[in-house]
Amino acid sequence: MAPRKRSGRGISFIFCCFRGSDHPEITYRLRNDSNFALQTMEPALPMPHSEELDAMFSELVDELDLSDKHREAMFALPAEKKWQIYCSKKKEQEENKGATSWPEFYIDQLNSMAARKTLLALEKEDEEERNKTIESLKTALRTQPMRFVTRFIDLDGLTCILNFLKSMDYETTESQIHTSLIGCIKALMNNSQGRAHVLSHTESINIIAQSLSTENIKTKVAVLEIMGAVCLVPGGHKKILEAMLHYQKFACERTRFQTLLNDLDRSTGRYRDEVNLKTAIMSFINAVLSQGAGAVSLEFRVHLRYEFLMLGIQPVIDKLRSHDNATLDRHLDFFEMLRNEDELELSKRFDAVHIDTKSASQMFDLIRKKMNHTEAYPHFISVLHHCLQMPHKRSGNTMQYWLLLDRIVQQIVLQNDKGHDPDVAPLENFNVKNVVRMLVNENEVKQWKEQAEKMRKEHSELQQKLEKKERECDAKTQEKEEMMQTLNKMKEKLEKEACEHKQAKQQVSELSTRLHDLSTRASFSSIPGGPPPPPGAPGGPLPPPPLPCGIPPPPPLGGMPPPPPPPGGPPPPPGPPPLGGAPPPPGAPLGPAMKRKNIPQPSNPLKSFNWAKLPENKLEGTLWTEVDDAKVFKVLDLDDIEKTFSAYQRQQDFFMTNNNKQKETDNDDTLGSKKVKELSVVDGRRAQNCNILLSRLKLTNEEIKRAILTMDEQEDLPKDMLEQLLKFVPEKSDIDLLEEHKHELDRMAKADRFLYEMSRINHYQQRLQSLYFKKKFAERVGEVKPKVEALRVASKEVLQSRNFKQLLEVVLAFGNYMNKGQRGNAYGFKVSSLNKIADTKSSIDKNITLLHYLITILEKKYPKVVAFHEDLQNVPIAAKVNMTELDKEISNLRSGLKNVESELEFQKSKSSQSGDKFVSVVSQFITVASFSFSDVEDSLTEAKELFYRAVKHFGEDANKMQPDEFFGIFDQFLQSFSEAKQENENMRRRKEEEERRVRMEAQLKEQREKERKSRKAKENGEEDGEFDDLVSALRSGEVFDKDLSKMKRNRKRINSQVTENSRERPVTKLNF
Repeated sequence: MAPRKRSGRGISFIFCCFRGSDHPEITYRLRNDSNFALQTMEPALPMPHSEELDAMFSELVDELDLSDKHREAMFALPAEKKWQIYCSKKKEQEENKGATSWPEFYIDQLNSMAARKTLLALEKEDEEERNKTIESLKTALRTQPMRFVTRFIDLDGLTCILNFLKSMDYETTESQIHTSLIGCIKALMNNSQGRAHVLSHTESINIIAQSLSTENIKTKVAVLEIMGAVCLVPGGHKKILEAMLHYQKFACERTRFQTLLNDLDRSTGRYRDEVNLKTAIMSFINAVLSQGAGAVSLEFRVHLRYEFLMLGIQPVIDKLRSHDNATLDRHLDFFEMLRNEDELELSKRFDAVHIDTKSASQMFDLIRKKMNHTEAYPHFISVLHHCLQMPHKRSGNTMQYWLLLDRIVQQIVLQNDKGHDPDVAPLENFNVKNVVRMLVNENEVKQWKEQAEKMRKEHSELQQKLEKKERECDAKTQEKEEMMQTLNKMKEKLEKEACEHKQAKQQVSELSTRLHDLSTRASFSSIPGGPPPPPGAPGGPLPPPPLPCGIPPPPPLGGMPPPPPPPGGPPPPPGPPPLGGAPPPPGAPLGPAMKRKNIPQPSNPLKSFNWAKLPENKLEGTLWTEVDDAKVFKVLDLDDIEKTFSAYQRQQDFFMTNNNKQKETDNDDTLGSKKVKELSVVDGRRAQNCNILLSRLKLTNEEIKRAILTMDEQEDLPKDMLEQLLKFVPEKSDIDLLEEHKHELDRMAKADRFLYEMSRINHYQQRLQSLYFKKKFAERVGEVKPKVEALRVASKEVLQSRNFKQLLEVVLAFGNYMNKGQRGNAYGFKVSSLNKIADTKSSIDKNITLLHYLITILEKKYPKVVAFHEDLQNVPIAAKVNMTELDKEISNLRSGLKNVESELEFQKSKSSQSGDKFVSVVSQFITVASFSFSDVEDSLTEAKELFYRAVKHFGEDANKMQPDEFFGIFDQFLQSFSEAKQENENMRRRKEEEERRVRMEAQLKEQREKERKSRKAKENGEEDGEFDDLVSALRSGEVFDKDLSKMKRNRKRINSQVTENSRERPVTKLNF
């Protein structure tokens, strides 16, 4: 039989190319006999140019699915060898153009075979034909180009194989077909894309594990090799553990590794097959123990190994030594060495030489010794105590209780800090970390909460103090800055005025000199002998003649009248009493007919009835002269009135039923003896609101009084609180009532006492208003200044922008060109017309307006004009300025400043009490504020002049056009211009993307045509893929060599420390 030619995605068929610099040739060789060359291939076609050859060769390499190292080696070949390889692949592709080169053929065959679930009706030739087809698929998956594997995956070929595996009957399971199907999966996993597809499939590993139930040793070995190699792949270890759990349920076994231990202990009578199976089982067990979480976790390795030890693996291993097979012994050595290392490490944790895990008493003693004198010891005793009370009957659910306890402890040991389980979770939805977090000591939590609350309170107090100091610093800094600005401006103004004064003085001196010269000339030209001047001051006016009755003469004409009394000052003193003597007191009878009434007096103060009393001089002729209220007092229950309308706020309700009246009266007496009665004469709702304000203010009456007298130097009163305090200024009626009860100040309610204390401050309301105006002045000026500045700067911008002027020229040209007749031939247009440009739509595309077109023209012809919005940056702000509101704000500032000045004049005329700093603080404030306000007024005047100029500049009516309307037109146009510009950009981008898409489609079409016409050669040989490398290393035990060597070194180092009599079992002699 001639040797079979093999080709594929490997690179062994080109190894000859790397041997030297001889003439390039392609030799085909068998994998097992590298010296047997079949033929030499010479290229039959001329070699293309280097660029075209590189492109063709790159497509070939992509088909091979090589590693980075092999790709570099391929591309490093000379051009002649690249062309030889390409031609050989091309020839093989021509030879394999049959139907069997397409995945669809194999998938149809697999589906057809799966439909016939039994082999009983098949003849031997049919069975061999089916096996041949599956073997052909396995070869194709290894040797066909990459696109074959991709197409097979896309057509869901893996699912067809898995369905075939699931639906096989017993005869098929024990046949060679089963082994070939597993080989197909192994061949698919030898490709990176195929391996990722198998691992991502939800049922693939579970179905592969089901094949362990067969009696076919070759199939079992193939399955174990795949599963062992998957353990070495990232993320594959846990999939294998889950698959073994699935197999436990599938095979109805007690544990998941029961089948493996049975096969490991069973003898088949065929030495080679038996050794191969036992080697595959041991390599799988070692991979499960040492990979995944077992690579770093001692607990996980001990946990899994315990499953194998409970199944009796140790006696089986001792018996396997008799096979005397080097590869098998290597796996046995690794299992033994890894176990010894883990047991030694575990014993170190308990300061013991060895732990006999079969001895319950020794394990208990070690745990008790470790837990003794720790906080966990009582809980350990509690666990033992409750274990004594667990059910111990042989019947019932006793075993399940201990199983539950076992699984809980397993999960505590295995679950990591993130709550992830490296093995299949013993208990679902059981997160150890969360449970432990909930079991934290409650006392510690309580202490932490108390400490946190205390620190939070201290932090809040410190924060309040810090905010208060920051407010003080900010206020002082702002006052200082304003003062420095004012002083600098005053200095400039004084220097300017001094210069002007000097010039005026010089002009006066010159005029005086000229006047003197003129007077001298006039004296020479006058007639001599004139009458002498009257006595008096030379050149001065005549003194007025004396007036009779000793009345002093009036002041001279040049004098000023005496100043009027300051506004807001005290009322004038009362006039002289009338001639008849002192006036009668209010309420006294005006004549002998009116007698003084005998009105009963209450024992306690009552709430007042705020009526409008009719003067006695207006009683005559009214019904009131016929009314006698003295009779009514005899009918009324005065005691009940006194209880109901007492000025004291009582705590009990006196409107009781007759049955409980005496009882409630006793209770009231008892409560009254415990609580002090509060006196309140202020309206209830007003008092309640006042109490809320005082609670928010958190200041005593004395502190509030000091803050008002010192004009709040320490910034205790925020602006919002001052605004609220103005709502609770004591009224005259409140003051009168409070004065009547001032001797009961200690009994007054909180709101009453506050109003009384504030009423004793001289001009309390005016002081409060002045303080509020002082605090708000900088803020109000700060609100006005940006508006004035925006109005001034925006007016300058529209007057001076050249780009905007150029834009208007272009718009004017568009309008005159597009308009005919009366609407055309214009020399200008109203600025409001700018916002109508977008109303004109294109007749070609309704989405394009005249504004879009205008922007396009500007970008091409006037690129600088497109950025005209940079010249009008303040226009949007000026569009929000309302001149009426601005004038009103200026007027309010002016009137408020005058009110403060009037109050300052009044306070100056009065003697100040101790701690009163109103005059000094407000005098300084008035100096700075007056100059700041004057500066704002000057800026507003300048802004108005510029605005009127700007309005007239554009031909609008300055008397009708307001800033918000005028600049609003420009602002709207700026927004429309920006939006239209962005829309142009979007349309341009969409057009470019469409053109790019058309180009890419053309290139893709050309590339596909090129791929269709290009011919690709197949590879002659085959190199094992990555997955095959893992399987080979696992089979031979090379994957464990590094760990085995390390453990041997450790064993030699500690061998002297271990004694034979301290071990649970004798250490098995290892074949080193």
